Amino acid sequence: MTPPVVRATRYVAPLREGGSLPALVEAEDDGLYVCKFRGAGQGPRALVAELVAGGVGRALGLPVPDLVVLDVAPELGAAEPDPEIQDLLRASVGLNAGMDFLPGALAFDPAGGEPVDPSFAADVVWFDALTTNVDRTVRNPNLLVWHGRTWLIDHGAALYLHHSPGDLVARARRPFPALRDHVLLPAAAPLAEADARLAPRLHRTALEGVLAGVPDAWLEDRGGPEARRAEYVDYLCARLEGPRGWVDEAEEARGGR
Repeated sequence: MTPPVVRATRYVAPLREGGSLPALVEAEDDGLYVCKFRGAGQGPRALVAELVAGGVGRALGLPVPDLVVLDVAPELGAAEPDPEIQDLLRASVGLNAGMDFLPGALAFDPAGGEPVDPSFAADVVWFDALTTNVDRTVRNPNLLVWHGRTWLIDHGAALYLHHSPGDLVARARRPFPALRDHVLLPAAAPLAEADARLAPRLHRTALEGVLAGVPDAWLEDRGGPEARRAEYVDYLCARLEGPRGWVDEAEEARGGR
């Protein structure tokens, strides 16, 4: 499903985690969203990762909160007393990434929380390996517990290879050693089982649908929006081609725990 575009109507509060300067924002549909701003230090590629990885997660049936594209008007920051927030909002006029706010959600506790279902853990590890998400660690799980489920949030660090120059698709089959630090790896069932469940749910048409929801304004480099969309689709399709060495890599890391 293509994320809807909704107009941001009020900057509610900053969320001072990490370097992306996210914030809680109210929108015209009366929803509250965690907004990642285009004007933050990571730039638009972090927003691309947010929508692409999050969209892939939702296509797989994983619990990723609803995604939207938030349209920030110039006047949104006019009443903000904090100069840093004013500067951020001025630099982010236009389209930004939003994720549904989960009120009352608790941070996932890998040490003292409820045991994680092994099949669910394996699915999350598989998903993060596919999207090369380096930011689901014990130190920063990016998981929330809400209404009895564990939800996956904050995918701006996924697809990390798109931050470096060169042919993205040519690097699609590279190993992903960061997976050894995945917070759910010790709890995961065999990764081959997750692979059998999840891989059939993704195909080129589904991935093209995910990329269709990424705004043109975030894809203006490296040949323009359509070329960039095709590059991301080709990259993910290349990672999905068999044999998937990253599945064996993940299983080896799981077995070494």
